[in-house]
Amino acid sequence: MYRLTGGIVARIGPGGSRASAVRQVEVTEWLSSQGIPVVRALSGVPQPTMVEDRPVTWWELLPPHRPATPRELGGVLRLLHTLTPPVRPELPEFDPFAGLDERISAAHHLPDEDRSWLAHHASELRAQLHNLPWDATERVIHGDAWQGNVAVPESCPPILLDLDHVSRGHPDWDLIPIAVDYTDFARLTSADYHDFVTGYGGRDVTVARDFRLFADIQELRWVCFVLGKAATSAEAARETQHRIACLRGQIPRPWTWTAF
Repeated sequence: MYRLTGGIVARIGPGGSRASAVRQVEVTEWLSSQGIPVVRALSGVPQPTMVEDRPVTWWELLPPHRPATPRELGGVLRLLHTLTPPVRPELPEFDPFAGLDERISAAHHLPDEDRSWLAHHASELRAQLHNLPWDATERVIHGDAWQGNVAVPESCPPILLDLDHVSRGHPDWDLIPIAVDYTDFARLTSADYHDFVTGYGGRDVTVARDFRLFADIQELRWVCFVLGKAATSAEAARETQHRIACLRGQIPRPWTWTAF
């Protein structure tokens, strides 16, 4: 992302991601029409502008802001989850396993035993998720909900950012990351987590029947995120080994993971 003059931000997508860029702009316009404060796409310019096979989207620069508190994040998610998925833009179904198999398979820098364990772990979690009795009601979910993806200006309502993963799915997927921060990483105090639950309207996902399965899937996603960087970064490689050791039960909770 590049900040330009005139209060404009240019966001350059990876090659071949035009469809994703188009959806991001459509999603932000639709969410705004539904009364959700979101980062705003610039009007009156081609969206996206293509440079070879890379899409460039244009956005209004946010005013000075801070990350959301847990209570503010809960409030934004509560509003978002009241929305029924629209016909247009067509939102993809949320897939918590998207890209995980490919990252694990390509991780030849890992010891074979670790790679095999990760593949088996992913397969087991996928089977457990498949066998859950699902509530058929789908909602609009953010897909990457954490405090840093909500900007809070001094004199404006909280603004939802990073709309790449907005999709249709079970609302609990948006509640799991901060819940896991509380239960497994001790990144949040009890008061912080209570504030999040209160902001959301009272739903405490940590006492849900399927919390542990959702939490295990989220933590596998976080392992695979840094796994993709480990081939070219010694620091990421060390962090990957640490995270795998945690998942395998070799390090007791609460865990400490370095952000990437």
